[in-house]
Amino acid sequence: MALIKSVRGFTPEIGENCYLADNATIIGDVVIGKDCSIWFNAVLRGDVNSIRIGDRVNIQDGSVLHTLYQKSVVEIGNDVSVGHNVTIHGATIKDGALIGMGSTVLDHAVVGEGAIVAAGALVLSNTIIEPGSLWAGVPAKFIKKIPEAQSKELNQKIANGYLMYASWFKEEGEEQK
Repeated sequence: MALIKSVRGFTPEIGENCYLADNATIIGDVVIGKDCSIWFNAVLRGDVNSIRIGDRVNIQDGSVLHTLYQKSVVEIGNDVSVGHNVTIHGATIKDGALIGMGSTVLDHAVVGEGAIVAAGALVLSNTIIEPGSLWAGVPAKFIKKIPEAQSKELNQKIANGYLMYASWFKEEGEEQK
C-alpha cells in the first residue's frame, strides 16, 4: 500500500481512478487529479510547499517532486508524462509536456505546453521552455521546434499507455483511489 502521510496539517488529496504503486510516497500538501498514476518508488514531498497535479498525469518509477519552503511550488498540468528517475523541484510543467527519463527541472523553471525535455537534461532554475519545443543537454538548451501534431501524438501515446499499464495493476487488486 502506498505511503500517504499528513504533515503540518496537510493531507494529500487523490483524485478518482488513480493508481498508486505499493511503495509510492505522497506526503503533505499534494493534490492529484483524476486518472493519474504514481509509480514504484516515486516520492511526492509536499512537506514544505504545495504540489498540484492535473488529470491523466503519470509520475514514473523513482521520480521525486519537491519544493523550496515559502519560495517555490510544483504545478503539473493535464496529460503530462514524467519519466523514470526525474527530479522536479519547484517547477511548472504545462499540459501535454513530456519530461524524459533521468532529467532534472529546477525551481521556477516553466516547461511549456507540449514541450519535451530530453532524457538526462538539466533544466536550470528560471528557465522558460517555449511550448512545442525540444530541449536537451546539461544544462538544457533549445534543440528545435516540434510540429504540434507530432508532439501531441507522442505525448498522448505515452500518457494513454500509462493509463493502460495502471489498469493492469488495478485488475490485480493493487492500491487505487
